[in-house]
Amino acid sequence: MKNHDQTASGAAKTRVVSSRRPVGDAGIPRFALYGEVASPGQEMLHIEEVWSRSSLYHWEIDAHLHQGLYQVLWVRKGQVSVLLDEARESVAGPAAIVVPPGVVHGFRFEPGTDGLVLTLSARFLVEGEFQAVGEAFRLLFAGPAVIRFDAGEAPQQRLDALLRELAAEFMLPGNADSPVPVWLARSLVWRLAQACKRQRQAGGAAAHRHQALFTRFLLLVEERFLEHWSLEQYASRLGLSTPRLNRLARAESGRSALELVHERLTREACRRLVYIAAPVAGVAEELGFADPAYFSRFFKRRMGMNPHRWRQAQLGGLGAVVSGASAA
Repeated sequence: MKNHDQTASGAAKTRVVSSRRPVGDAGIPRFALYGEVASPGQEMLHIEEVWSRSSLYHWEIDAHLHQGLYQVLWVRKGQVSVLLDEARESVAGPAAIVVPPGVVHGFRFEPGTDGLVLTLSARFLVEGEFQAVGEAFRLLFAGPAVIRFDAGEAPQQRLDALLRELAAEFMLPGNADSPVPVWLARSLVWRLAQACKRQRQAGGAAAHRHQALFTRFLLLVEERFLEHWSLEQYASRLGLSTPRLNRLARAESGRSALELVHERLTREACRRLVYIAAPVAGVAEELGFADPAYFSRFFKRRMGMNPHRWRQAQLGGLGAVVSGASAA
């Protein structure tokens, strides 16, 4: 799902004191896009010009955080004062500022700063092709970072071209179902990860294990959810206890580890019910449910109706008929 809201109109600006507070403190605003109410579990790919939102707030974005959303601020030209948790620094373009979930961050831009803000969820990038992009995603968002570039050098030019193309594709009317923005975002993550790796190796900076573990968990869910792994299996593979895995998941996404696994399984069930002309019992078996009745109860608990009724409602809304659905 792409979020095409381009402004923060109607959103009240919330000021907080600049001193460090623990992540999760009720005094730190939590947003999806700045000034917009967060929706737990949302999937997002969004890109906008720096000026489109920051100019509404006098070029200052106050300290806030996101849960389950990852951001890259691309500063093409201009100067920005950056807050990343307890760290503050002044950054001049060209540079990329990487903000994982749960990191308190804020920006004070020099008026007229030229750049882009990319916001995305991990599942949006890793679902279906986790092997191709997962390692780059884990590396890039292992911790908050500022990646600096030399203006006019090849790495900066390639990244800038990718971001411009992604922004252009994102803004195309009637392009909501196009796969091109996702492809471009994956390419962008890969290139940024390579630049981040080079900079970290040069500077000897250590990755932040907390965000890295959560991304590894999401990738592992993508790999194993059809096998109905237990939380103990996930935790063991990650070298964690089950309670610690749950704490990690709640800190990063606001939901338990089991809820994240069930969300992924439910999304797959919805996709197959709409796009595969198989009886509900067959879909249940493909999803690893030995008992179709248990699958129906699981699905109804999450979606509010049984799989057969949900499929009929979706196909009716699409104006389509799936051959064989009546046999479900």
